[in-house]
Amino acid sequence: MNDLTTRMQRLMVSTVVAVAAMGAPTVASADQITLESNDGAINITGELIEFADGNFVIESAFGPIRVDASQVTCTGDACPGVETGPIVWDVSLWGSRRAFTEHVEKLAELVSEKTDGEFTLNLSYGDLAPSNQNLDGIAAGDFEMAQFCAGYHPEKNPSITVLELPFLGVNSLEQEIEVSMAVYSHPATQTDLARWNATLLMPSPLPQYNLVGSGFPPTSLDDFNGMNVRATGGIGEAIASLGAIISNVPATDVSRAMETGFVDAVSFAPHAHMSFGTIEGGTWWTTNLNPGTVNCPVAVNTDALNALSPEFREALTSSVDASLDHYVAFYNGDTMDAWQPALRERGIMELTINDEIMGSIRETVAGPAVEAWITENTALGLPAQELYDLVQTTIAQGN
Repeated sequence: MNDLTTRMQRLMVSTVVAVAAMGAPTVASADQITLESNDGAINITGELIEFADGNFVIESAFGPIRVDASQVTCTGDACPGVETGPIVWDVSLWGSRRAFTEHVEKLAELVSEKTDGEFTLNLSYGDLAPSNQNLDGIAAGDFEMAQFCAGYHPEKNPSITVLELPFLGVNSLEQEIEVSMAVYSHPATQTDLARWNATLLMPSPLPQYNLVGSGFPPTSLDDFNGMNVRATGGIGEAIASLGAIISNVPATDVSRAMETGFVDAVSFAPHAHMSFGTIEGGTWWTTNLNPGTVNCPVAVNTDALNALSPEFREALTSSVDASLDHYVAFYNGDTMDAWQPALRERGIMELTINDEIMGSIRETVAGPAVEAWITENTALGLPAQELYDLVQTTIAQGN
């Protein structure tokens, strides 16, 4: 029996005793709800006073009772989320529909199917908030779901930046999903994101990033010195260690930045190089720099999630695995099938760095980056070593 069940039993006994002592009958009101613990061991009924910060507060003869919404199922017409007519969630994305958003597109499709159109996701590409303000929008309740990338604002989500450390050794999209979900499930991560009233629903797994650049390709490590490169997070730090100057240009602006010479090269996954036009002005790309990837979760507003009826919440959460399966199949199929032909059509040169130089880069970059990340985030109060070890253990189990 869990602590919540024990507390609820005690409260219910107290309530029953108080009511019996007064000799007053209980009369159901329009605002009456019943809360049943997730293990089904106990339920308690009372008038809903308020629902805020993920907690139900219900009245009883003994006094107000506050219950964590994530620990119970609510039934009754007054339950948050029990509404007349369909429920529509606004979802903040950016750019346009592409491989990077296919899992969200699939999620919307599945949720609508499972609820006969009574719960729908309204996908908005760039109309609700800039990409680097989506987490703020979730916190403010401006929309119920959003996609964001940890590297856009590492200070807001330090726990998940462990997934952006360079040269982690993740070998596939499937493995990226496993590692991400392990970190998302860690209590420290959940506490970190709770500051923004956010619950991480699923990752947007991406392959290793590589550079597309304009002008002459680098022919030695010295050529990276002073190169202006668009990169974020751990990837940016890795490339900066080679002497490059890092710019965090919004993805939607990179094509113009290359065209004007503001940046010499851009670090993206293949789908983004195609979607945001870097290959239109590019002359070379690195086939195997593989410094890492960015971590871009799909998050939901926690209050909105808790306010859903049990049926709608199940429709949402039970659709995650199928949505990710669709994403992986699409990325490994349509996206990667188009990548090499797109490069050849534009005459883009392929630069494959030899093993000796790559080994030197990893040795120079990876160790110091990990050490610095652990030191910095331990100082912030995170169990940084524990999070890094979790990543390494999950990767090892998948190899």
